Amino acid sequence: MNENVTFSLPMAMTDTDQLGPLAQVADELGYGAIALPDSVFYPEQVSADYPYSADGSRFWGADTPFVDPFLAISAMAAVTERIRFYTNVYKLPLRNPLLAAKEVSSLAVLSGNRFSLGVGLAWIPEEFAYTGTAKSTRGKRVDEAIDIVREVCAGGGPRWVEHHGEHYDFDRLMISPAPSEPVPILGAGYAEAALRRAAQRCDGWISTQATLAEIEQVTATLLSLRQESERADEAFQISVFCTEAWDLDSFRRLAAIDGVTDIQVAPWYFYGGERSLLDTRIDAMRRFRDEVMSQLG
Repeated sequence: MNENVTFSLPMAMTDTDQLGPLAQVADELGYGAIALPDSVFYPEQVSADYPYSADGSRFWGADTPFVDPFLAISAMAAVTERIRFYTNVYKLPLRNPLLAAKEVSSLAVLSGNRFSLGVGLAWIPEEFAYTGTAKSTRGKRVDEAIDIVREVCAGGGPRWVEHHGEHYDFDRLMISPAPSEPVPILGAGYAEAALRRAAQRCDGWISTQATLAEIEQVTATLLSLRQESERADEAFQISVFCTEAWDLDSFRRLAAIDGVTDIQVAPWYFYGGERSLLDTRIDAMRRFRDEVMSQLG
């Protein structure tokens, strides 16, 4: 098994009044991180298929809670001491990168350097249309945006930065406060360009739900691409969510995959009970800690 593999709790579609209590319990039990998704709004009609369901349909309703991840993480960081947080994933091309960098920088400082930024491209055409951004240039724009956020949040406190690119251009400026440690940036997506972006431009990669075989294949590709990059000697994080992991042996196999550093797990799906209830989730988190995490060291 890889040393120092952590377990993260994805808390998508969680009632807002549960976030604080769940974060405190996760902190107490030794989970490594909490992951929060990003959804600006729910268009009644969409002109594209959801890429991660068999029939292309969305599996959540219009009123499903998607609290802003930066606000949620700020609130949870205030009531915890150790646990980290990351976005899974923040739709960076929908935002101006300087405004995003300001929020990331502030959140990193407020959390005591316990925040990582997971970024994705966004998939709904209406998200781009209604926010006044261009879907056709999202890939190139997110590359520049990653560079801008990285410069602002490079560690060592506030610094002068400037950027002169194809899509964003600004002279020297300073954003304060800024974190004392660099904010890790994690990529997402399975397309060749997405994997290359994560391996060569980011500090890690985050999976969606995938099989064990898919995870093995993608992690091997990522590690190979990383070795080809200028940052081959730097640490690289891989966070995975496996649909075939539900007991000690399967999590042991998952943790043994070369390159895996973090495993996402929603233990309230394993042990029965009403999954939306706070007590059910807390009981499942404790049981998973005792039956799996403690056995993996």
